[in-house]
Amino acid sequence: MTSLPLRPTAVPEYDVRATLVQASDAGSPVAANAAPASSGLRVCVVIPTYRRADMLERCLRAVLCQTLPAHCYEVVVADDGPDRSVLAVLERLASPTGPALRYVPVTASQGPAGARNRGWEQARAPVVAFTDDDTVPAAQWLEAGLAALSGGAAAVAGGVSMPIGDPPTDYERNESGLTTAEFVTANCFVTRRALEEVGGFDERFRMAWREDSDLQFALLARGYRIAREPRALVVHPVRPAAPGVSLRQQRKVLFDALLYKKWPAQYRARIRPRPPWNYFLIVASLLLAAGAALTGAWRLAGMAMALWTLLTLHFCAGRLKGTSHAPAHVLEMLATSALIPPLSVYWRLRGAWQFRTRFL
Repeated sequence: MTSLPLRPTAVPEYDVRATLVQASDAGSPVAANAAPASSGLRVCVVIPTYRRADMLERCLRAVLCQTLPAHCYEVVVADDGPDRSVLAVLERLASPTGPALRYVPVTASQGPAGARNRGWEQARAPVVAFTDDDTVPAAQWLEAGLAALSGGAAAVAGGVSMPIGDPPTDYERNESGLTTAEFVTANCFVTRRALEEVGGFDERFRMAWREDSDLQFALLARGYRIAREPRALVVHPVRPAAPGVSLRQQRKVLFDALLYKKWPAQYRARIRPRPPWNYFLIVASLLLAAGAALTGAWRLAGMAMALWTLLTLHFCAGRLKGTSHAPAHVLEMLATSALIPPLSVYWRLRGAWQFRTRFL
């Protein structure tokens, strides 16, 4: 696909300046008016996106208002749709001078890992800064991240701020785990050299889950140092979610199995020290109750169901501790607490089978 320069349009209220260039995910050349690496280009911002044009625009407006001089960075949007509305956002934000703003339609792979790979492969800067389309980077984000790299680190884990309700919902509290995670692609800087050595992101991680930890472990395994810089900050608002979101999220456990297969010691040391035995016990008691009922062992079935009830209520109480007690939220917790353990066990066992690993 040929790179096409698009007509720039000013955005007065943000004073953004960019050059818009379109490139293919196969890596076709960028247009001549995009700044070459020799012109002082220091960092390439890569933003994967998938049909969230409104969120992407909010993110881009923040990225284009950085305190880092405009000629020092470029922005690559890797569109996993691809979606014409995303391209329209870039057209609105493009302006004649400043950081190059490039659009990469991703068609040869799917998922955020693949989109990020297509993005950083287009980068011409020696450092790649990754963030997500639903974040709002602080104005000093790029300057702070680059400063942290100057000490010899190959990567930097930036800070993540996630405002949540008081009290939060169970979903909000789970999402806020990003703020304490060691290394997340919502905010990290990696040298291009290190990315090339480790091969970028493993595209088998087809959901936004554990691909960042996989990159982290790969960098550490090769002796690279990862610095932390909380001043390289992005705000990550919690996206609204429909009731029952916790059930849909259980599918992510499939990729825990892949991460465990690749890095078993690191997974147990940094992610989950032991399997969720309470889930297995809840499922076992339910299966025992069903089996006993089918064979007419009603006393055993009653005891197994009593155990299942106690364990499920204990699990539900743990999710409600410190979270909202609004009636709708409590009802959701009761219903989903009964379904999460069997769903989680299913996806854990399916992941173990799919990736041929002894994962529980």
